[in-house]
Amino acid sequence: MKRVLVAGGAGYIGSGCTEYLLDRGYEVTVFDDLITGHRSAVDPRAAFVRGNLSDRDLLIPLVRDGGFDAIMHFAAFSLVGESMTDPGKYFRNNLANAINLADAAVAGKVKSFVFSSTAATFGQPEAVPIREDDRQLPINPYGESKLCFEKVLKWYSRIYGIRYAALRYFNAAGATALHGEDHRPESHLIPIILQVAAGKRDKIMVYGNDYDTPDGSCIRDYIHIQDLAQAHELAMSAPESGHYNLGTGNGLSVFEIIEAARKVTGRPIPCEVAPRRPGDPARLIACSDRARSMLGWKPEFEDAEVIIESAWKWRLAHPDGYTD
Repeated sequence: MKRVLVAGGAGYIGSGCTEYLLDRGYEVTVFDDLITGHRSAVDPRAAFVRGNLSDRDLLIPLVRDGGFDAIMHFAAFSLVGESMTDPGKYFRNNLANAINLADAAVAGKVKSFVFSSTAATFGQPEAVPIREDDRQLPINPYGESKLCFEKVLKWYSRIYGIRYAALRYFNAAGATALHGEDHRPESHLIPIILQVAAGKRDKIMVYGNDYDTPDGSCIRDYIHIQDLAQAHELAMSAPESGHYNLGTGNGLSVFEIIEAARKVTGRPIPCEVAPRRPGDPARLIACSDRARSMLGWKPEFEDAEVIIESAWKWRLAHPDGYTD
């Protein structure tokens, strides 16, 4: 049985990946400070250690003595707008604290390090779909902080021999059987749309309808959280260190997502068009050929209605989100 430390396992993607690993027989320890995560999102089958990655006196002995085969790192701040007003918060946590986790991996002789990175490392895409070897020019401190830590992992791999995989997500969405999306405040499109469907909001704002796309709204690549979890499990045994884009390769517009949510929920979901937000690219779509060929990864949930239906089922079962 493999032992895995999941840093940030009380958050949206971390909790879903923890559930996925436990269902497949892994022994999981969740490490989380619960600043943005939820205690009730921690799978009860996992061991739980409450702590912050800045606490080296707690973190390094935990990993050194834990006998972990792999570390999965999800414990990052991820609000792009906030990173533009408080960049220090993002570099301290997403870079400096992440280095503490890398040091702990060295101390514990951990064989595999799987990093939750982001498509934000690319910035404004020069071509679509985006490939792993396209130029990375982040346009905000969030993306820059993630890119900086990717570079740290490259050097730790070269110097210490840690095998790593940096998984660059596009738009994570959906829910597992037990875990769903509950950010406070919520900033992601699908859960906001479902809040409108559930009567928690009056309408959904669509930021721009004059992009060079078929219906004028932005197009994004939505990937189910369970497909992300599958990629993380496969990445623990990646044949070599490196970077992988995770997306379906199928772009969906904001209006298409809203219409799919109307079909799934049977609710009207009013929307209103607002001016564009600065820095929003018209299209962000992944080329995930490397993950498919090198990891053997194959997304199972590529249909928008299937993704939204899983999120809606979780929302109906948890109308107020997590309890803590």
